[in-house]
Amino acid sequence: MAVSLVGCSKRNVRASAPAPPATGAPATYPEPVPVKPGMPLEQGLASWYGVPFHGRRTASGETYDMHQLTAAHRTLPFGTLVRVTNLRNGRKTEVRINDRGPFIEDRVIDLSLGAARALDMVARGVVPVRLEVIAAPPDVSGYFSVQVGAFLVRDNALRLRQRLETRYQPVFIREWDSPEGLFYRVYVGRVSSGEAARSLAARLRDREQLSSLVIRLEQ
Repeated sequence: MAVSLVGCSKRNVRASAPAPPATGAPATYPEPVPVKPGMPLEQGLASWYGVPFHGRRTASGETYDMHQLTAAHRTLPFGTLVRVTNLRNGRKTEVRINDRGPFIEDRVIDLSLGAARALDMVARGVVPVRLEVIAAPPDVSGYFSVQVGAFLVRDNALRLRQRLETRYQPVFIREWDSPEGLFYRVYVGRVSSGEAARSLAARLRDREQLSSLVIRLEQ
């Protein structure tokens, strides 16, 4: 069975004649607090997204403004502030996490157009970066799951769920309305730690030959 992972994986979209920043009221988050030493530091590839996502709803519920310094990350809580360093040129910027993605395994963050400009990576599209968490909302709790597929055809998602639910619980489907169409994302598991989710993802890759991405579930 062919399984595709779609989402921020297709967000390397070149923006044309950017519009002025949106004037709507910003989303409200708990006041960020300094992160203690030892908080996550991650390296990998960064991509960016602009049109046609500009003006659409993000996973956090706020409207995406590609001119603001924001980003999508698979597991960091919404409202987390992250310092991103472009390892090609040394340029840095700070972004606020307000969306989920990217949905390609070798990428660690999907940046807004504004952040990509700050890092001088718009033309290149994908660059190696280092991430440092510098502040995060206090008292964040939640669950993690593993995304194993995203389909435009609902029956394909149902077949994958049926295949997996005899060996894993829970297996569930969530809809995602993207610019490319309505996708049906298949998730496996609901665990309380990132470590347990990473272990489950490795098991799904090894035993089921599925691309597996650890995702924080929103409450």
